[in-house]
Amino acid sequence: MVKQKKRKFIFVVGGVMSGVGKGITSASLGLILKSKGYKVTALKIDPYVNVDAGTMNPIEHGEVFVTNDGDETDQDMGNYERFLDIDLSSENYMTTGRIYLKVIENERAMKYKGKCVQVVPHIPFEVIKRIRNAAEKHDADVTIIEIGGTVGEYENILFLEAARMMKLKEPKSVAVVLVSFMPVPHHIGEMKTKPTQHAARSLSSAGLNADMIFARGPEPLDKPRREKLAIFCGIDAKNCISAPDVDSIYEIPDNFEKENVGNKVLKILGLKAKKTDLSDWDKKVVEKLKNGKKQIKIAVIGKYFGTGNFTLADSYISVIEAIKHAAWANDSKAILEWIDSERYEKNKKNVEELKNYNGIIVPGGFGTRGVEGIMQAIKFARENKIPFLGLCYGMQLASIEFVRNVIGKKEANSVEINSETSDPVIHINKNQAENIKEDLYGGTMRLGAYNCQIKKSTKTFDAYQSEMISERHRHRYEFNNEYRKEIEDAGLQITGINPESDLVEIIELQNHPFFIGVQFHPEFKSRPMRPHPLFNHFIKATLGNLKK
Repeated sequence: MVKQKKRKFIFVVGGVMSGVGKGITSASLGLILKSKGYKVTALKIDPYVNVDAGTMNPIEHGEVFVTNDGDETDQDMGNYERFLDIDLSSENYMTTGRIYLKVIENERAMKYKGKCVQVVPHIPFEVIKRIRNAAEKHDADVTIIEIGGTVGEYENILFLEAARMMKLKEPKSVAVVLVSFMPVPHHIGEMKTKPTQHAARSLSSAGLNADMIFARGPEPLDKPRREKLAIFCGIDAKNCISAPDVDSIYEIPDNFEKENVGNKVLKILGLKAKKTDLSDWDKKVVEKLKNGKKQIKIAVIGKYFGTGNFTLADSYISVIEAIKHAAWANDSKAILEWIDSERYEKNKKNVEELKNYNGIIVPGGFGTRGVEGIMQAIKFARENKIPFLGLCYGMQLASIEFVRNVIGKKEANSVEINSETSDPVIHINKNQAENIKEDLYGGTMRLGAYNCQIKKSTKTFDAYQSEMISERHRHRYEFNNEYRKEIEDAGLQITGINPESDLVEIIELQNHPFFIGVQFHPEFKSRPMRPHPLFNHFIKATLGNLKK
């Protein structure tokens, strides 16, 4: 009889405020444990009633990260994939809405055999079931579960209850980590522990005590604050971990290991301490991010930047990280500047500023706002031979701009922008049209991994070095095949096709240093130690532009 593996679980919860760094803490913990030889997977729990992240506003929630199997998830799933260098799936993500929906479906199907179905215990039971399923699927020694938001929020009670049930049943198999903010008010000049004390008390009111506290803040945790947390939060002072701000998130695993975090966690879980080996990570990531010899300026032109008086770069976090990975691989440092496309609509002369950049990226998006400004930027990149990479909507708008300004069909457009356009270069397929008609938007796009066949003797093939690739998608509208011959005759190549559906995946401009648009989202597959080939070649092109 084969002995069943004793699986371990780490719940990561937040204190004081959202955005404190739970996702990066979870990813860093996972990397450290993986470097010790343990198999690790990670889950994200979002407390929203949304069934998935697909219908959430990116300005409020950040990027929607898509898995290979087409699940629309929280951006922290991207952090897990990048740090752990693994592919996750829908089993690794859940929301309040998803859990309730499943329980109700089970009740309607009589799977509870006539029992009175209750919020407790049936909702926590479903949460636990999903956690264990993910651990089994990935054959994980350690499964890290991040609970979104903070411990004091009403909507997290049921997820904390699931953690309490698991820890009550197997106390040596479950660890609870609290990531909490330690402010240093400028008018006081002293790090304050009181907010974290309140967070620890909120956690204890849910029947849980933190085994480890990561003290997030602008400064390292000192001895007096460490001792204070130990006394008032009921924790060993050695398990109060300093987590100060750093220049790059990729330095965090090394910071944690200075305090022997990995073996401290293993001790809590009753696992054998092992030597940490982050040498590959340090050599290929940390050293390279610090030693970029050349600086390249890249304009990211989009529409999901502004939130009040602030800029939310999280809307495009995977794009940002993919650019960084490729820049480091080419011994350079990318300086990103955010440009709201409406700036070019208000004053067309503003587009001339793009001559000061070594490369231009247009990421994905939806809707009509700012698209005319984006097309002006694309036109400028095309005419002035500035390296250009268009992602999803960026590829679609590049196609429209070409048909308008090279072929001369001035009314060319996407039906998403103008449903009555005489030249629908971008249109909607039949299935998607039915979804829109029925007001079905969540989870109804072309989602997840699809194949793409690439033409040889193209810059795209030079990047991938493969005729068949697989990339992740998230879009509803498609290139209209009626325009394929016309644009190719005019010089815009179709270099990538989905072989199953004959849909256009990649466009590439001839006689240009680098002008490529892709219908998919290559940024989702970039890794710190394995930059995505398209981003890698885009960066090489920007370095060539730098030499000019």
